[in-house]
Amino acid sequence: MSGQTPVPVSALHRYRRRATTDHARLPLSGLASGQFTVPDVKFASRATCKMYFTKDVRILFATRITRLFAYGFLSVVLALYLIEAGLSAWQIGMLLALTLAGDAAISLWLTTNADRIGRRRMLTVGAVLMLLAGIVFLITHNPLVLTAAAIVGVISPSGNEIGPFLSIEQAALSQLVADENRTRLFAWYNLAGSFATATGALAGGWLAQSLQSNGWTKLASFQFVLAGYALAGIALAVSFQTLSAAVEVVHTTGNPKRVLGLHKSRSVVLKLSALFALDAFAGGLIVQSMFALWLHMRFGVETGVIGSVFFGANILAGISALLAANIAARFGLINTMVFTHIPSSIFLVLVPLMPNLPLAIGAIMLRFSISQMDVPARQSYTMAVVEPDERSAAAGVTAIARSIGAALSPSITGYLLGVPALYAVPFFVSGTLKIIYDLALWREFRSVKPLQ
Repeated sequence: MSGQTPVPVSALHRYRRRATTDHARLPLSGLASGQFTVPDVKFASRATCKMYFTKDVRILFATRITRLFAYGFLSVVLALYLIEAGLSAWQIGMLLALTLAGDAAISLWLTTNADRIGRRRMLTVGAVLMLLAGIVFLITHNPLVLTAAAIVGVISPSGNEIGPFLSIEQAALSQLVADENRTRLFAWYNLAGSFATATGALAGGWLAQSLQSNGWTKLASFQFVLAGYALAGIALAVSFQTLSAAVEVVHTTGNPKRVLGLHKSRSVVLKLSALFALDAFAGGLIVQSMFALWLHMRFGVETGVIGSVFFGANILAGISALLAANIAARFGLINTMVFTHIPSSIFLVLVPLMPNLPLAIGAIMLRFSISQMDVPARQSYTMAVVEPDERSAAAGVTAIARSIGAALSPSITGYLLGVPALYAVPFFVSGTLKIIYDLALWREFRSVKPLQ
């Protein structure tokens, strides 16, 4: 065929995703009449474009890897650094809680306005905040200044995503690929992140221990790791500026009333957010930094060994995320989210019951081997039940709900870890609440079908 073909406006997003061009702007006309015309193009088959790694997708994968490496790099030593800086376990818990609370407020504004102001612009702002937080943590030990930097900046205490990045990147990736490929792409995206976190944890732990073996003080070795975290913020800011205009939302006619960037999908997003907040509260009781502190306090494990443990754990988590795509294709997104998450929570409860370090590490590994299967399914489901121009906001609102839930937890764990008789309680509470979340999610959403 040749010439131009009229296409309904509703097909605009699918056309933009499937075109074999590198997501260049396509000439559109006739929007006012309810149709637009495009030059006929050949669409890539699944065989010839199996993994659809276009330029923008490659950049978003690179930023994911850079960011998660930095998060893992810092997470192993963050709580130990704060102890060396003179903070108590309770103060560390409070600081980490405020870190997550500040992230919730900043990210809420960035993500709910990203589709209107620009996704690339908001991603760059997040990278600058990450850089500034790293610098402040590097140059001061004052608890009040550290707390202020934690609230305003982007510091990851868990080794996992924090800030506006994930939400906006998910929305961009969702329009760069066809709907049927979204879960698989998210699985690879999460695999890349897990491998990066694992490598970062390994590098951060062993680098600090190596520096200490060569005469550095603990404090100085941890500051060196913090400098690497700050440099990652610079790399991210530069990378986000190289994205093309194809990552920005395509605006059609009409101006629906929005609340938090949402219109038609507001009800379902708020319900998902409430459940995700419960899950995040439970997970926040055992973030990776506090997990590292627990291993150090319970078994006297050094940072190098802790880094190795989380390297293996995150590798297993990444592989589990990749397997989720095939499971979701067969059993559905909600079933995948629920029935892979429950066994992971059971293994979490078993960790503090292990009488020695090898068995504790074994329970940790079993938990991580299935812990991330729900993540790509959850991300894909959230993108599928909302309109295309709500995706950044939907991902942002659900992510903020998770941040708020997680923000309430570390201070509780910090207190409990300061009482030897209660060291196992965070694990028991976390696992139990996660199972409650899974059952509630299945009950509420097993019959809600995706829009895309």
